[in-house]
Amino acid sequence: MTSTEGALIGFILLLLFLTGSMPVGFVMAFVGLIGFAVMVSPQAAFSMATIDLYTTFSDYSLTTIPLFILMGQVAFHTGISRGLFDAAYHWMGRLPGGLAMSTVGASTAFGAICGSGPATSATIASVALPEMRRYKYDLQLATGCVAAGGGIGMIIPPSIVFIVYAILTEQSIGKLFIAGVAPGLLISLLFCGVIYIQCRHDPNLGPPGPQFSWREKIVALRGVWETLVLFVLVMGGMFRGYFTATEAAAIGAAGTFAIALLKRRLTWHKMLQCLNETIRTSCMVMVIVAGAIIFGKFLAVTQVPSNLASWLAGLPLPGWCIIGLIILFYLIGGCFLDALALDILTIPILYPVVQALGYDLIWFGVMIVVVTMMGVITPPVGVCVYVVSGMARDVPLEKVFRGSLPFLWALVLAAILLVIFPSIATYLPSLTR
Repeated sequence: MTSTEGALIGFILLLLFLTGSMPVGFVMAFVGLIGFAVMVSPQAAFSMATIDLYTTFSDYSLTTIPLFILMGQVAFHTGISRGLFDAAYHWMGRLPGGLAMSTVGASTAFGAICGSGPATSATIASVALPEMRRYKYDLQLATGCVAAGGGIGMIIPPSIVFIVYAILTEQSIGKLFIAGVAPGLLISLLFCGVIYIQCRHDPNLGPPGPQFSWREKIVALRGVWETLVLFVLVMGGMFRGYFTATEAAAIGAAGTFAIALLKRRLTWHKMLQCLNETIRTSCMVMVIVAGAIIFGKFLAVTQVPSNLASWLAGLPLPGWCIIGLIILFYLIGGCFLDALALDILTIPILYPVVQALGYDLIWFGVMIVVVTMMGVITPPVGVCVYVVSGMARDVPLEKVFRGSLPFLWALVLAAILLVIFPSIATYLPSLTR
């Protein structure tokens, strides 16, 4: 059996097991182990798996994952999202579609302490949907903006996808976090633009809310201070070089606990919930990363990634065409596979291609996240859509998907702008120490 044949059979087995709803981490580990055993030897395969599992789970950089997840869980269970939404509503609620814009703003702010798209959608949905129902918002627009806004949690730091990407490509987690700030804010503005255009065209979609005085607006900002303090503490510290991403995660988690205790929002029951969800989610991510590394070792033995990189780099096409094809692949793949799973499966294969073409890997990481964000609001996967649909059971799933589709155009525009102006993602990281 040739190396190429072995890799092809491995991919077929991988897809077959994934269609059977097996956990992606276990599938990648199993196929990678069997493939390595066939290509090299069973003894070498078990030795590789043992060493890699120990190395993965003892990797210091991976501690950022449970710490940032814990930070988001504490923020979720202690109701920090409520203050964010109220503040955004006081400032933007008077505009056409202002309540929906406030939802996007609150999603962006909460994403800065959460790092997960589905978690952001679930949290904001519980706060925003009842309010939009009360003000007679069109439910298609209401559910769509919550689902799309949740996806912003994938790119606004701290992002779990960025952490995994950094580990797989040996890039700086801190620089990736900083690189995600400007594109995340850009996407938020574009989402608000989509809402404004829709509501200007049909005012019944999002009727303007009441007018608030300047005093009420200023008072409402009190609900933002927790998130602002945490974001400045975590991101400012990394930007200035005062501490690493792992130290920032620890400081962020400790800061969230301190704020929750200070405001007397953290009960013993809530703390147990936070710890339980953190352990469950962290273990899931860790298993996926470990499985990806074992599968990556199998691919390395077949030499398919390096051969593919050489072949693509040698094509008689401009570099931007090849990058365009890769981006198109992620766009299509993101519609059928979870963003984290897709990135873990494909990054070990494709990032050498990007590196060989001379493109910035920080920019590529941001680009991947932006493109795969489209997958969280499009069928058949559309995980954020399913989350919102589960919380608004009286709204048909098809209606939620239709409501989220206009926001795809904003993501497409954001991707185009990142290709034309890569400095949107690379400028801030270049200023870091």
